[in-house]
Amino acid sequence: MPFLRHNLPHSNQMIMANSLPKHYLVASDFDQTLTFNDSGYALSEMLGISTAEFERKAKGMAHLNLVQQGAELAYLLLHDPEYRARVRRHHLCEVGKRIRLKANVALLAQLLNNGIDGCRFDFYVLSAAPFEVIEAALEGIVAPDHIFGTRFAYTPDGEIERVVQATAGYGKVAVLDQLQLKLGVSPDHVIYIGDGSSDVHAMLHVNFRDGFTIAVSETKHVSHIAQRTVLCDNALAVLVPVLENLGWDQRRIRAFFEAYGVSIQGWDRVRADWLTLQPIKAREAAAAGVERR
Repeated sequence: MPFLRHNLPHSNQMIMANSLPKHYLVASDFDQTLTFNDSGYALSEMLGISTAEFERKAKGMAHLNLVQQGAELAYLLLHDPEYRARVRRHHLCEVGKRIRLKANVALLAQLLNNGIDGCRFDFYVLSAAPFEVIEAALEGIVAPDHIFGTRFAYTPDGEIERVVQATAGYGKVAVLDQLQLKLGVSPDHVIYIGDGSSDVHAMLHVNFRDGFTIAVSETKHVSHIAQRTVLCDNALAVLVPVLENLGWDQRRIRAFFEAYGVSIQGWDRVRADWLTLQPIKAREAAAAGVERR
C-alpha cells in the first residue's frame, strides 16, 4: 500500500515535517562578491586597454541607461570596435584563470553543498560577467550548470557574434524564479549575496518574498536594501549572517569556523546612518524662521 501522508495523525505529520532537512537556494554574484577585481578591468588589463579607458566607456553607458546595470562589459564586447576586434572566446577563458578569488571560496561552496546543521543548500552563481570567465575562475569549485553568466554566440574563429543571454539587472530575477521552481524551494528560503547596483533588482525581489539578502560592500544602493552587510576579504564570512538566521549564537559560529581551520579574529558590528548635510541658504533659513513662529 502506498504511503499516504494525510492518513497519519496530525502530531506524526508535524514530527515528520520537522525532521525533513530545510532546503535553501543560495545565489551569489561573482565580480567583487567572490572576487577581488572586476572581470572588465581584468580583461582590459590583459588586452592592454587602460583602466581609465574602460571606466570611461562603462560609465558613459551607465549614464545613458543604454544597458542593464552590470551588462556594460557585454555591451562593449559586442559593440565597441576596440573590444570587438581584439577579444575572442579564448581570451575570456584566459582572463577567468587570472581572476583573483577571495579566500576560501572553495570551502564556502563545499560547506554549502555538504549541508549544515541538517539544512540543504544549493549554491549558484548569477552574474553579468561572461560565462566563460566565471567558469574558468571557478573551475573545480562550482559546476558549470550552477553558473549563470552572460552567454554569447561565436563565429567559427571565436569572435563574439551576439548575446544569447545576459544575467544582469532584472535578468537575475528571472533566473532566481526559474531556479526556485526547479528546486522546489519556498521563496522565504532564498538567500541572495551581492555587492553592486546590478544586484538591486534581485535583492528587492528576494526581500519582497521574505527571503534573505546579504551585501558584501558598503555601496549605498545595495547596503540600504540588503538585510545584512558583511565586509571581509574572506568569502566564508557570508556564512555568519546565514548561520545567525538559523539561530546560531556567536560562540557556536566561532567553533564552527575553527573546526575548518578559520579563526574569527575580529567581529565588529556597526549600525550606519547615511546622512547628507548641507548649509541652509539665507532665504530658506528666513522662511524656516517664519514657519517656526
